[in-house]
Amino acid sequence: MAERFSKRLADVIRRPLITEKATRALELNQYTFEVDPRAAKPDIKAAVEHLFDVKVVGISTMNPPRRTRRVGRFSGRRAQVKKAVVRLAEGSSIQLFPES
Repeated sequence: MAERFSKRLADVIRRPLITEKATRALELNQYTFEVDPRAAKPDIKAAVEHLFDVKVVGISTMNPPRRTRRVGRFSGRRAQVKKAVVRLAEGSSIQLFPES
């Protein structure tokens, strides 16, 4: 595991991504998260297993290209995002929508 996340695994995962495609993947026991761009797959696996107390079987990561935005004549870029699709073992699940 990388040294930068050894003390603070909670900083690896930023938020769960709730899109139409990610919601369909929940049926296959796959969860999509936005993670720190510097995080490697072992960091993500350790963070998910530690935070949610589940068993991770596989991880797929992707670094989509940064998007550019314009506001009037000023051009800029959006923040860098890295997505991770985490596949859990049979019988494991993460409660993304808590009942209130």
